[in-house]
Amino acid sequence: MEKDLSNYRKSYEKGALLLEETPENPIELFRSWFNEVDEFFPQDETNAMTISTIGVDGFPKSRVVLLKKFTYEGFIFYTNYESEKGKAIQHNPNVCLSFFWHGAERQIIIKGQTEKIAANLSDGYFESRPRGSQLGAIVSKQSSIVANRQVLEDDLKRLEEEYQNKDIQRPEYWGGYIVKPVSIEFWQGRPNRLHDRVLYTLDSDFNWNKNRLCP
Repeated sequence: MEKDLSNYRKSYEKGALLLEETPENPIELFRSWFNEVDEFFPQDETNAMTISTIGVDGFPKSRVVLLKKFTYEGFIFYTNYESEKGKAIQHNPNVCLSFFWHGAERQIIIKGQTEKIAANLSDGYFESRPRGSQLGAIVSKQSSIVANRQVLEDDLKRLEEEYQNKDIQRPEYWGGYIVKPVSIEFWQGRPNRLHDRVLYTLDSDFNWNKNRLCP
């Protein structure tokens, strides 16, 4: 029997977001929210974010990746450059990132342009990863078709033997991207669906403007 979803709803009552109390730079507000969620809502995977790209087929696609660093310049994550998302970014560097922290009833939506980070920075992060994750990045031809899981397991076993007692170098097709934001929207759930929304937009002089949006 088909479920009736029309009555699925909750009341959001855990916070408020007032325009006059927000900082001039959205990265400061992002940092504050991120740290609060990380401390008070450990059940949420705080750095899990959805990235949406426009593929070479013209369709948007969204998937979850992990934020590994953020600065005033942007948001950094790592992936296979030859994956579907990597090819999409090469085709169109405009992407959207979103965080939804259900425990805090907060959402952040970031539009930005993506660039590869410097190779030495990707090298440094790759060296910090567990060996299993390093080998996994080499084994997986991300987004390509594979006959079955056993193929991956066999390739991993072969590489474990090949690299025994050896350093593992970062493959050139794997590394980091930085998403440089042009807009950042903060959403705080409120009762009666009158949610708080504050939108920051970057102007041509690289100053941030902010406005309150209707829910």
